[in-house]
Amino acid sequence: MRNYRFGIDIDGTVTCPTALLPHINKQYNIDLVLDDIKEYDLTKAFSVDPKQFYEWYKTAEALIYDTSPPQEYAKEILESWLPQYELFYISARGENVLNTTFDWFKREKIPYDHIELIGSHYKIEAAKKHNVHAFFEDKHDNAVDISEELDIPVLLFDTPYNRKPTPKSVIRVYDWQEANKWIQRLFPIETAVTK
Repeated sequence: MRNYRFGIDIDGTVTCPTALLPHINKQYNIDLVLDDIKEYDLTKAFSVDPKQFYEWYKTAEALIYDTSPPQEYAKEILESWLPQYELFYISARGENVLNTTFDWFKREKIPYDHIELIGSHYKIEAAKKHNVHAFFEDKHDNAVDISEELDIPVLLFDTPYNRKPTPKSVIRVYDWQEANKWIQRLFPIETAVTK
């Protein structure tokens, strides 16, 4: 029986935070790298009209998600967790990319129990509804809000755009292997005692 349920963001957490950059660079004929992205709002990283950028993004969104590579070790760690923990993905993606999202999970063989695309960065209600015991996120304010509102640990995957200070309940991790070590500490597997 699985005693713990995790809420897991998709983009920049399960997928590489660099996944968008090749698409942006090609569209705008620029050469952004991850270290150029100092804020979650990508339009702050280069000279572009935000309205025009978001119009382009909506047309490119399905392709971006379909071609996003998973972060190193994400698949292996998540597979190792599946027998012990429930994996509930809660993403700001909209329902318009539901099929693309499910196809990506199947193709990449990323395990899941539930995938919910809420169409908003406000994930607190979904995390509450699903009674998650920990959350995995790359957006700084989401991590802080979820941690403070739900009083649960949140593992924040480090990127240049999320390096503001965090409360103690937000644990900054640098990769999935480090996330795994924290989970083993925070949510140890109870082994059955035989007589």
